[in-house]
Amino acid sequence: MSRPTDRRRSLQRLLALGATGLMAHQQAQAQASAASGAPLSRSGSIAGKGSSGNKGSTAPTPPRLAIVLGGGSARGFAHIGVIKALEAQGIRPDLIVGSSAGALVGAFWAAGHDGSQMERLALQVRDSDVIDLIGTSVQGRRGLVSGQALQMFVNAGLRGRSIDGLPTPFAAVATRFPSGELQVFQTGEPGFAVRASCSIPGVFMPASQQGQDYLDGGLVSPIPVRTARQMGATFVVAVDVGADDPKAQQAVGGGMYELIVRSFEIMGQALRRQEAEDAQLVIRPDVGRIASTDFSARRALIDAGYKAGMLMGPVIKQKMRTA
Repeated sequence: MSRPTDRRRSLQRLLALGATGLMAHQQAQAQASAASGAPLSRSGSIAGKGSSGNKGSTAPTPPRLAIVLGGGSARGFAHIGVIKALEAQGIRPDLIVGSSAGALVGAFWAAGHDGSQMERLALQVRDSDVIDLIGTSVQGRRGLVSGQALQMFVNAGLRGRSIDGLPTPFAAVATRFPSGELQVFQTGEPGFAVRASCSIPGVFMPASQQGQDYLDGGLVSPIPVRTARQMGATFVVAVDVGADDPKAQQAVGGGMYELIVRSFEIMGQALRRQEAEDAQLVIRPDVGRIASTDFSARRALIDAGYKAGMLMGPVIKQKMRTA
């Protein structure tokens, strides 16, 4: 039987060897991290970026990345292409904020649907799945579309989860009516939040909950960068799909929907530019050649978003590394 002194010496040697191995492992990890060009992790940091392994050093706080998806009616399909491109380059947001069409796409992204899944869904969904017209015989109607079908579509797609139960933090913005104040939905039913954020005045009935009416978020915040910052984002990438519409003149001779949507866009142009300026980077897909009311151009819009996302992805990664 070994003596107590021998056992103590053996234990001390084991502890010393263990400490040496741990230090060597940490140093090897730090060297590998410094040499790697790893993509952005889900937390918004560079994979491997952190402490060098030196005693007493503190890992820098990585920037918290928010992707802000702006409104744009049919052009919102371009968001899906941007998402596909960002995912292909390993870029994952810590926070997603959406307005109007951006809220619809953002809710599905926050729930865990990737860009390819959303693309398939967007190309397969029928107008009747999300648009429920109100009969002309209904008295006192304040819109052409109820919005309940859209609400049910989102809730079903997200499997009944609440906003605060989604894998990625998410917020949708809407406008409180008649006060005109900004409403930020961070909890509760995502279907209602998206419906409220998409309720274009005159097209959709105001979304009503507990005696409060809500209208489209684009009225007061078409690209809600400030909301993302208030939620803790330190690096904001905004996606602006509200390009100038070359077919704007056609809206004058179009139907009621085209007239309302174009008027809505004109009112929000200055605000859109102002909000986009507060983001570190803005992705602007080339969608100006497609009217914002052309829902038949889904494939072209998604492709335009993908091209823009692939171009801006390396820029995002570079600026995130130096942020």
